[in-house]
Amino acid sequence: MWRRRKSISDAAWAAALDAVPMLAPLADAERAQLRELSACFIASKSIEPVRGQRLDTADLVMLAAQACLPVLALGLEAYASWQSVVVYPGGFVAREREVDEAGVEHEWDEARAGESWPQGPVILSWEDVLASGQGEGYNVVVHEMAHKLDMLDGEANGRPPLHRDMDAEIWRRDFSAAFADLKRRIDAGEAPAIDDYATTDPSEFFAVTSEYFFDAPGVLANEYPAVYTRLCEFYRQRPRPRFERLKAVHR
Repeated sequence: MWRRRKSISDAAWAAALDAVPMLAPLADAERAQLRELSACFIASKSIEPVRGQRLDTADLVMLAAQACLPVLALGLEAYASWQSVVVYPGGFVAREREVDEAGVEHEWDEARAGESWPQGPVILSWEDVLASGQGEGYNVVVHEMAHKLDMLDGEANGRPPLHRDMDAEIWRRDFSAAFADLKRRIDAGEAPAIDDYATTDPSEFFAVTSEYFFDAPGVLANEYPAVYTRLCEFYRQRPRPRFERLKAVHR
């Protein structure tokens, strides 16, 4: 049961829609549902600005709306295992550790725009939040929420817990083929429309393609139509027709 929440004002909601073009194609009923989910998200999560960052009501709504879009058809229960969002003013440095094949542990610092841990907080750069959702396939909020969904079964491996009517083997086949193809094309010197960060590992491939799915669905559908279809099945949404309807209206 989500905590009692205050409704989002018309002014704050309008500001969020204006700031995030990714939300513009939503139908009226979808917007109303997203607005309700966003109010619940703000009430149920601890959103913690740090390092001098300040967030006003409109900022919180804009962040929550992007965070809730991936679970528009899944429900906020999908985010129930974690409680807080930490917001830095800009990129932050994370300490990385890796043990190589010889058993030697290596440590290094790595700049990040976002980060998430199983049952831990989501960490975001506000600078990157502001750059998200502009229709270019970049959305750090969606990216980290995709990781959270991926980790619902305990491991970030590029395959979140699938619905009963989804075939795990088909998911593995389509995502593995696209992941391998993207790596091949980049290694060959091509410049695919999908960001090469997706080739880091299967979990990043899922997160990056989720960004494109919501922010630039036509790009993903053109590059990897099977992946687009699998994400339609998982998120229970079809964003490409939304964007096509919006384009038709503005012609």
